[in-house]
Amino acid sequence: MTESLRWTPNITAKRSRVMAAMSYLGILCFVPLLFSRDDDFVFFHARQGLVLWSWGVLAIFSLVLPGFGWFFTVSSSIITVLSLIGFLSAAFLHTWKFPLIGDLAETL
Repeated sequence: MTESLRWTPNITAKRSRVMAAMSYLGILCFVPLLFSRDDDFVFFHARQGLVLWSWGVLAIFSLVLPGFGWFFTVSSSIITVLSLIGFLSAAFLHTWKFPLIGDLAETL
């Protein structure tokens, strides 16, 4: 009986890691938003992932406008770097509020 109680925090931590890391994988940011709202760590990462995903969608729409292709190039580079940093920080159970994006995510 005590062994199962000892393993419970590890299972919870693994689930939190996976859900938080999933937040930075594009549209999969909605999975933690819908299924882990009670976990503050996961919800923090899910909100930042949602802002990054929204920014990416906006960047894709900028390709339609003539002369705004540079916005897509710059945005996709920044989004890729921030997603990688967010993914790794979630995997290592850290929280790091991205500049500007973190402030916007807190309003969600």
